[in-house]
Amino acid sequence: MTPYRVLVVDDSGFMRKIVSDLIERDVSFSVVDTAKNGREAVEKVRKIKPDIVTMDVEMPEMNGLESLKHIMNEYPLPVIMLSGINEEGMRETIMALEAGAFDFIRKPSVSNSQDIEAVGEALLRQLHAAVHDSAWRKDKPSPIVAAQAVAEAPAPSAPEHQPDETPEVPVRRQEERSFEAPRPKTEPSGPESRPRKDSPSGGTSAAAQRNAIPASKPKPSVTPAAAPPSSSRPAIVREDKKTAATRTPSPVDKPQTRVEAVAPAPKPAASTPKSQVPERKVPERQAVPPASGTRASGGDHIDQIVAVGCSTGGPRALKELLENIPSSFPAPIVIVQHMPPKFTHSLAQRLNTLSPLEVVEAQHGMPLRKGTAYIAPGGQHLLVKRSGSGQYAIELSDAPPQNGHKPSVGAMFDSLLAMNEIRRHAVIMTGMGSDGAKEMKKLYDSGVSTTIAESEETCVVYGMPRSAAELNCVMHLLPLPQIATKLNQVVKS
Repeated sequence: MTPYRVLVVDDSGFMRKIVSDLIERDVSFSVVDTAKNGREAVEKVRKIKPDIVTMDVEMPEMNGLESLKHIMNEYPLPVIMLSGINEEGMRETIMALEAGAFDFIRKPSVSNSQDIEAVGEALLRQLHAAVHDSAWRKDKPSPIVAAQAVAEAPAPSAPEHQPDETPEVPVRRQEERSFEAPRPKTEPSGPESRPRKDSPSGGTSAAAQRNAIPASKPKPSVTPAAAPPSSSRPAIVREDKKTAATRTPSPVDKPQTRVEAVAPAPKPAASTPKSQVPERKVPERQAVPPASGTRASGGDHIDQIVAVGCSTGGPRALKELLENIPSSFPAPIVIVQHMPPKFTHSLAQRLNTLSPLEVVEAQHGMPLRKGTAYIAPGGQHLLVKRSGSGQYAIELSDAPPQNGHKPSVGAMFDSLLAMNEIRRHAVIMTGMGSDGAKEMKKLYDSGVSTTIAESEETCVVYGMPRSAAELNCVMHLLPLPQIATKLNQVVKS
């Protein structure tokens, strides 16, 4: 097998040597060249066209973020960022993930051989995911290219006489796997818009950063599809309703009784319009400062909660999701994003400037409030606990990793398992591995209100959502731009 060609970019010659040696321990990869700054990296990408790039965040002449933007615009390919743990480096890393970087790792401590080994293992896992399991596979268009194609396609227009609430028709089509028929779930209602916050000084506005990932596009099946049995079985929900008539179904169906589904459309030609979530033009508002653990005790009276888990590609997915949740959202949102300590604080600060919601890094004992999103801090599990009648709070745990992660999506889902007195909505988005899938199945079996997984066409890595779908516990398998719409519906139903 011909090795994948890697370009290593770092302003330190010593670090270029360390990273190159770590990569070439695996015969699947070959370092074909190095660059000492972002400008040189852009020139060498144009010249040698590597398969993957590792990119230092902080460099002279042109930093990693600016270089990444040029590469994504001219020659999109998977870029793994190497970040220091200083505040500026972490902030730039979060913005790089929004701009299209595949993932990031922290730079190793050159004086600690064990740390170098750990970083090397993490880097090789990400390299393999980028070339084997992600949307950057050679048989699939990259998320950036796909997003540009969707942006250039004209949006479909509905007939003038068509009502807003168009009934969807249950259908039967070829599916990737067979599923047992689980219990039915439907969640009708409608979303609403609210003002969003100002973008950070010197940055791109929230509206200009929208639509980084396509709403929908046809994709080849991962495995050969098999025709379903002759007895008609309803397919998994594929919505929202306003774009139902033009959407292409996902290759993964979960049959469930009395669930409406969208009729499959033939593969569109290049000129066929694609579904796209309409841009909401709303006035901006000032960013709300992050909450602290000293807010009034007790919190709001909670009758429902949303729990979201994601990993590789998660920061960009969270941005898309939280930008489209209104400040009046009648439930708290607890989030686990696989990320090291300190980086989650930068992630929460960044998302807080982009979302109408208040977004904070969770603290132990923090009461849950409606219209607030809580990001699990790196290195600690986020659990939800009862703190009074109708009141709930954050509990941070230093327990060992669960499913290989800390924080773990599975640990967060497990903490909700016994809370049948409230409506629980569980969401799994893009990410490597299977963290949260088994625990979502337990929630599903316990009578959870809603389970949602991001569909393959918008995942950077279709690992965690696929694992949940294979356990027959996903009620709604949706492309990323439709997840916020569905959540806005189900919390008000």
